[in-house]
Amino acid sequence: MKEITAKIQETAARLLESGQVDIFIGWQKGEFEYNTKPFFAHNVEEAKNLVFDEYSIHNLSNYLLKFRDGHEKIGIVVKGCDSRGIVRLLQDNQFKRDRLYIVGVPCPGMKDPLKRMYEDSGFAVKKPADSEMAEKCRHCIQPNPVIYDELIGEEKPPLLKGERFKEIKELEAKSYDERYAFFEKVLSTCIRCYACRQVCVACNCRTCIFDETKPQWVGRETNVSDNMMYHVVRASHMAGRCIECGECERVCPVDIPLMLINRKLIKDVAEFFGPYEAGIVYEEGAKPPLSMYKEDDPDDFI
Repeated sequence: MKEITAKIQETAARLLESGQVDIFIGWQKGEFEYNTKPFFAHNVEEAKNLVFDEYSIHNLSNYLLKFRDGHEKIGIVVKGCDSRGIVRLLQDNQFKRDRLYIVGVPCPGMKDPLKRMYEDSGFAVKKPADSEMAEKCRHCIQPNPVIYDELIGEEKPPLLKGERFKEIKELEAKSYDERYAFFEKVLSTCIRCYACRQVCVACNCRTCIFDETKPQWVGRETNVSDNMMYHVVRASHMAGRCIECGECERVCPVDIPLMLINRKLIKDVAEFFGPYEAGIVYEEGAKPPLSMYKEDDPDDFI
């Protein structure tokens, strides 16, 4: 990955020096080997800090929301899932395409720095092999950028092995009571930290329903009822919009299998309104399923 790092540094320096972009978003190496973190380069000198390695896991497209009300031209490095996030922002009219210079990098699969941090803490019962890929990457269907101005490196094959919705079908085969008991158990551990919301590029509402107090739509207690309401409402808002970057599940401090819920909705949306995959193709003016309303929409189910 050293060659890719060098090419990213070279590209960022060129764009910043020419004034084609005002800021270049990528990754920077931190204090520890696994501490690769988002970085904002503002000049040629800072571009030398940019890296790309096996811990460049963060979905950088989410950081564009910090600049949506500005006028800066932004350069950004994207993997496959990151690029789907950019498509998501463009479709939601959160960002303009002409403000972006997108540098695509095919992703070989990342390692999870949070797992590595836990392993080094001394609390881990079993230490996985150092080559272990992040769980979210095991489900990746699109490791290659779907939108870019410049591509660095060669395209990669899908990382997903086996049947895509195997776990979903196993869940669907359970009875209603069994499913309820399952979700009651896993969601009861939620501490309502909202990390899943904060890291999600599709959660781009300026005022979130869960922050509203007048009226307060959902209670803020960490009981099963309020927890279920929070996750059901949030997942419903992601229907047809989740780009499967898996960041919500990765950052969850209590390991709730959030992508199990999201993939169930991804499967249903594709069956009922598709075939459709969120963020795979950008067409100006196009909207995902459930994002439009027509007066002649069928309403027999009401």
